[in-house]
Amino acid sequence: MPESPLPARPTLDDVRAAARRIEPFVHRTPIARCAAIDALAGGDVHLKCENLQKVGAFKARGAMNAVRLLDDETASRGVVTHSSGNHAQALAWAARSRDIPAHIVMPTTAPAVKRRAVEGYGGIVHDCEPTLADRLATCERVARETGGSIIPPYDDDRIIAGQGTLALELLGQVPDLEAVVVPVGGGGLISGVATVVKALAPQVRVIGAEPALADDAARSKAAGSIQPHAGDPTATIADGLRTTLGARTFPIIRELVDEIVTVDEAAIGRALRLVLERSKLVIEPSAAVGVAVATDPMFRTRGHRTIGVVLCGGNLDLARLPDLLG
Repeated sequence: MPESPLPARPTLDDVRAAARRIEPFVHRTPIARCAAIDALAGGDVHLKCENLQKVGAFKARGAMNAVRLLDDETASRGVVTHSSGNHAQALAWAARSRDIPAHIVMPTTAPAVKRRAVEGYGGIVHDCEPTLADRLATCERVARETGGSIIPPYDDDRIIAGQGTLALELLGQVPDLEAVVVPVGGGGLISGVATVVKALAPQVRVIGAEPALADDAARSKAAGSIQPHAGDPTATIADGLRTTLGARTFPIIRELVDEIVTVDEAAIGRALRLVLERSKLVIEPSAAVGVAVATDPMFRTRGHRTIGVVLCGGNLDLARLPDLLG
């Protein structure tokens, strides 16, 4: 029997439509430079500051796109999701813009700063155990009980298209870009970025950045099929990148992302300290993973002279900072 064709996926036109849809609500985030990072990377590193985005993360883009696409009747019943933090905040924020309820399923291990932010945006938090199975089950139960629409954190075409809007900005801000480094968790961000970059500037390499302790994307890319984490992803300080790839994001990553590079916890910690001390930017550990890849000596041998690095979020739990830097 012949293989079934791949389902339709978000296109450049979808991303452009998303950009028009969310433009009144989100920031066009700036590019930052740091000589110390340039020296370590051996090239010109352009930091795309999604840590300065609404809700402190790129997730605002996809969440707003998804919420704005709901018809009025569907939207009135509210939205539901599961998230360890940034998507949770983003969906609560986007739902508030339409004055609809947002039910957020959060693992009990989610950083306190992110939980407080969700509640601050009016989100209704539902606790769950810190496993993917329990997150999904609780999310389904809440959706049945409330009638709300589930807006997944990453494995959704509306989310992917929304996240891709930052790549439209980046290519305009850095026209001579040679490579872009993107942190990878569930893959929604890098899927959107790769969709845009390979359509508009196919010569630019799209490189995923992943913690070695949560290496499912690297393993999946190498195997050609979705693979689980090799170890315990809860051990990485990059809490936003502990999720696994989805059925919508993996095919895009497999075909459009050039490579996935992993870095260890020590490198992530050093990159976090480097950005905090030298760039004077507040980022969370997940954003430091991209900087860790760009400044890795092995990556420097690639010879890229103009590099974009997506600082995916800035929701740093200050209470944990001594441990993160230690």
